[in-house]
Amino acid sequence: MKYLIVGLGNIGPEYANTRHNIGFMVLDYLAKKHEASFEVSRHSFVTEIKTKGRTFVLVKPTTYMNLSGKAVSHYLTSLKLPVEQMLVLTDDISIPFGKIRIRMKGSAGGHNGLKHIEQTLGNNNYPRLRFGVGDAFSKGRQVDYVLSNFSSDEEAELQTLIEKAAEAVISFGTIGLERTMNVYNTK
Repeated sequence: MKYLIVGLGNIGPEYANTRHNIGFMVLDYLAKKHEASFEVSRHSFVTEIKTKGRTFVLVKPTTYMNLSGKAVSHYLTSLKLPVEQMLVLTDDISIPFGKIRIRMKGSAGGHNGLKHIEQTLGNNNYPRLRFGVGDAFSKGRQVDYVLSNFSSDEEAELQTLIEKAAEAVISFGTIGLERTMNVYNTK
């Protein structure tokens, strides 16, 4: 079985450690753990890892967040995968820092990357893992917040939380969405 795992983020060193790039960070961790290297491909950086009898195609779109659907569409088509075998990883300001929520479908919730994927697919029925980055920003400062680095307190916990999100990705491919939701969705 093959799975498409799309981590959302923005390319460039100025975005590397920002909250908006948590999808990239989780995929970077998975690639490093499995000694895989990303290569430049169409609309993205891509690599493949194999574990527990499954193949995971890890995709980090290079289109910037607002056009993430281009990479999603390309890889679903070229890999001939149903949308149920794709998981999108993204940041979410409506979830407390470090909590994760895995769902089969849902609204974009104001997230431009998810909005573009929804427009490209024509619906919002695709699995996603939303990584909570909290909402410690003043009114009207949402963009500055998600494009800023994690605080030093958050940094202290971040690696462990990234590892947990990576475990959830592998779980999605091995035990399925429903059981993964039961294990990893935190209150």
